[in-house]
Amino acid sequence: MSLLIVTPDVLSSAARDLAAIQASLSAANGTAFADTTPMLAAGTDEVSTAIAALFSAHGQEYQALSSQVETFHEGFLRALAAGAASYTGAEAAAAAPLQSLLDAVNAPFLNLTGRPLIGDGADGAAGSGQPGGAGGILRGNGGDGGSGAPGGPGGNGGSAGLFGRGGTGGAGGAAASAGATGGNGGAGGSGGYLAGAGGNGGAGGAGGAGAIGIAAGTGGLGGNGGPNMAIGGIGGIGGNGGPGGTGGAGAPGAAAAVAGATGDPGSVGGAGGAGGAGGASNALLLGSGGSGGTGGNGGSGGLGADGGNGGTGGVGGRAGDGGAAGTGAGAGGPGGRVAGLFSSTGHTGNAGGGGTGGTGGTGGAGDAGTNAAAGTNTGGTGHAGGAGGPGGTGGSAGVGGTNGTGGTGGLAGAGGTGGNGGSGVGLGADGGNGGTGGVGGRAGDGGAAGTGAGAAGHAGHSGTGGAGGAGGMGGAGANGVDDDGTSAGGTGRAGGAGGAGGAGGWGTSFGPGGNRGTAGSGGAGGTGGAGGNGGNTFTVGHTAGNGGNGGAGGSGGAGGMIGPGGTGGDGGHAGNGGNGGAGGNAVAGAINGSGGRGGDGGYGGFSATGASDDGGNNAGNGSNGGNGGRGGDGGAAGNGGTGGLAGSGGDGGRGANGGQGGYTTVTGNTAGSGGQGGQGGQRPRRLRDRWRVKRGKRPGWHRRHRRHRRQREHRVGRRVRGRPRNR
Repeated sequence: MSLLIVTPDVLSSAARDLAAIQASLSAANGTAFADTTPMLAAGTDEVSTAIAALFSAHGQEYQALSSQVETFHEGFLRALAAGAASYTGAEAAAAAPLQSLLDAVNAPFLNLTGRPLIGDGADGAAGSGQPGGAGGILRGNGGDGGSGAPGGPGGNGGSAGLFGRGGTGGAGGAAASAGATGGNGGAGGSGGYLAGAGGNGGAGGAGGAGAIGIAAGTGGLGGNGGPNMAIGGIGGIGGNGGPGGTGGAGAPGAAAAVAGATGDPGSVGGAGGAGGAGGASNALLLGSGGSGGTGGNGGSGGLGADGGNGGTGGVGGRAGDGGAAGTGAGAGGPGGRVAGLFSSTGHTGNAGGGGTGGTGGTGGAGDAGTNAAAGTNTGGTGHAGGAGGPGGTGGSAGVGGTNGTGGTGGLAGAGGTGGNGGSGVGLGADGGNGGTGGVGGRAGDGGAAGTGAGAAGHAGHSGTGGAGGAGGMGGAGANGVDDDGTSAGGTGRAGGAGGAGGAGGWGTSFGPGGNRGTAGSGGAGGTGGAGGNGGNTFTVGHTAGNGGNGGAGGSGGAGGMIGPGGTGGDGGHAGNGGNGGAGGNAVAGAINGSGGRGGDGGYGGFSATGASDDGGNNAGNGSNGGNGGRGGDGGAAGNGGTGGLAGSGGDGGRGANGGQGGYTTVTGNTAGSGGQGGQGGQRPRRLRDRWRVKRGKRPGWHRRHRRHRRQREHRVGRRVRGRPRNR
């Protein structure tokens, strides 16, 4: 049996609190993302770059973990909210059939007495001052009284039945005009006859604010607490005193050079309303009287009057002082009376707080100065206005909305155009090369996601590389040598060649998620220098020298290294294949195994693909595929086992496959040839190989064995016959 009790409202409230915590954490993570993840290096050295990369990696790991935690948090919130909804639905489904049964039971009692047998009384409408309905005869709480109309009293709380709590009295309406009295709060309903607390009295309405020359109104009285059978109800809270009236206007300033009169102080705030009386205790044996209501707060001081205008040439009048705070807190309500044999009297209500000081008046305007003899005197400056009262407390923050999606990152700026090459200075000198185009700007980071679950923004595109600078103009050719009258003038020298155009800027490709930038176009080649003038002649009949030829135009600049439009680089050379592995040795004692097969040669490296070119220059040709690696050497034959047959030599290693031809946009390159196969292993050769054959199968073994035995016997016999017999 489960003793678990679940309140759906509590679960829903907990889910809202957790959602607020999640929003705060998401906002903090989003703020820290820009400062901790894409960290820039302090310098261009390797140490600075490594440190920046380390901290950036830590930041990225933290963001990844935070994302996982946020995902878990969202799942937990969904489960909690779904659980609350399930409990609410189950409660509603269970209450529906029971309500029809309860209506059938209450119908006769409603017709006879106007009260149900079981059930709560109806609440009074807000702003109407209606009393709350009575609770059920057997069990039920009294309905709460409705709040009063402007200046009107609040409705009384409804009474409970045998068991139940009395309804709360309605709050009195605020004063309808300046200086008027606020409405009184409604009395609390009586508690149940057997058990149940009396209802709280309603709060008194606020008194009307004071105006200029009008005193502030008095706050309404708090309602009395409702009596009950056990403990008297708590007395109602006394109404707040009305704010003080605004101070009277200051008198006009006197004649020249005399300051204006001080404004009248604001009127005193109205007194706070008295607290309601504590509820009476009707308990037969035990029960304390209700506590008296808290006295109303004193009214706020009136606004200070504006200072009088300064006289002609005089200083402006001083601003009126703010009105004094209310004369005091309202008196606490008297304690409830006691009717039980052993009950104690109710507690006296708390005194109300003092009123807020009035707002200072506006400073008087300075009067215009009179014209002095020299015309230099000016009117006096008005005094500054009095300090305003403290501002009110800000309202509670609303529930956060759904976070917006992060903005798309901005496009990176295009690289700057390279500078033009310098013109040739000397006669016939070549023009300088154009400057290299600027590097394309880094792609803008995607906008940070909002504080909620919005998606992160897209990264911006990388900038386009700047165009290379135009090549410098070639120097002018030297003039021909003047003729002295005896020969033709010399031919001028050819103009210098134009400088080559600057290389296009690099398109960046390192923006987070951005597209690679387009490489800048190469700069235009410089214009060739003009040819030199032909030499002059001073003799009749001779011909002047021919002018020099103009210099050749400079070559166009090379395209950028990265991005479409740049000239593709040549492919790399393929690597050689590896040697084959050695064959394994045969196990001793067994028949020699065959040598292991040599390992395959390594594959040749792939040729790099030539980059495509959409500019004026042709894309680079892919390099030829690398030659196949040399075939592995054949594995050495294993050592033969003792007495075993000689092993066969290992097969030669298989030749390596030829390297695959490089991918290239230009046809004609051929893949490398396959490597030559390795040499086969040799049969092992040892001096004692012939002795490894069994002795019994060698030809002539038995004859040699008998001859050797006879020789041994003959030697032994000779020794025996030759030694002395008696020794």
